Amino acid sequence: MGSGMEIRFGVNPIAWSNDDLLWLGGDTPLETCLADTAELGFAGIELGNKFPRNAPELRPILDKYGLALIGGWYSGNILQNDVDAEIVGLQDHLALLKALDCEVFIYAECSNTIHPDISKGMQEKPVLDGETWPLFGQRLSGVADYIQKKGLRFAYHHHTGTVVETAAELQRFFAETSDSVGIVLDTGHAYVGGIDPVEITLLFPQRIAHVHCKDVRPAVLSDIRARNASFLAGVIEGMFTVPGDGVIAFDPVIGALKEIGYRGWVVVEAEQDPAKADPRRYAESGLSALHASVRTAS
Repeated sequence: MGSGMEIRFGVNPIAWSNDDLLWLGGDTPLETCLADTAELGFAGIELGNKFPRNAPELRPILDKYGLALIGGWYSGNILQNDVDAEIVGLQDHLALLKALDCEVFIYAECSNTIHPDISKGMQEKPVLDGETWPLFGQRLSGVADYIQKKGLRFAYHHHTGTVVETAAELQRFFAETSDSVGIVLDTGHAYVGGIDPVEITLLFPQRIAHVHCKDVRPAVLSDIRARNASFLAGVIEGMFTVPGDGVIAFDPVIGALKEIGYRGWVVVEAEQDPAKADPRRYAESGLSALHASVRTAS
């Protein structure tokens, strides 16, 4: 599988300023996040709500801190749009990614997601019926083929509260989509959905386009599930944390990435309340946990 793993470590600004709950870290300036990121030794950062979305403005800001743009979340609407309409809708996002030399296009289906709605319990997630799956897969494959032609790797984000959350849904997703449809392997969302990230990596190596590493506090997750509370209630209460601070074993995950010769970004992230979980301190400990796993794997 190629000649060994080549990874660069990045971070998601969501720990500093949350994208779904704008009051979490709402008063933290972008400069604080970027300075912390650069000083901790990360090579790149994903987009967040505080980032300007045009290249002439964003490039000098990132250059000042010596950071690459990794890309950023795109809210897809492929269950409502056909392929052509979806391609028209993503042009601005794609132009920004291309202008800043990004390698991945991160995409999640959001037409019917419950994850940004604090009033919807996690059990109320949308489920696709047998007739919709092939349509979903066919359209996603069409968009991914287009993104590939434009020189970026399409990375679908399986995510709590969406139509691709569980292990069974991810298997169906692979069956219905072409190999141009890569995924964001996200350890935290995998854990919530009962997905084994090591197994997925080894079974579908050609699909691993991007990696998000976050950890889970199982007691909080169990409590949220028992109350059928929302995904965002889970975020506020600390369901997620950084690698090394929860229940997930990262040595086998990094080992599996090494085995498939993964080349790309590994992003430390955890949706947490920055008032309770100091973003800089948590990002630093998450990065150091992953560095330790890389040493174990080598």
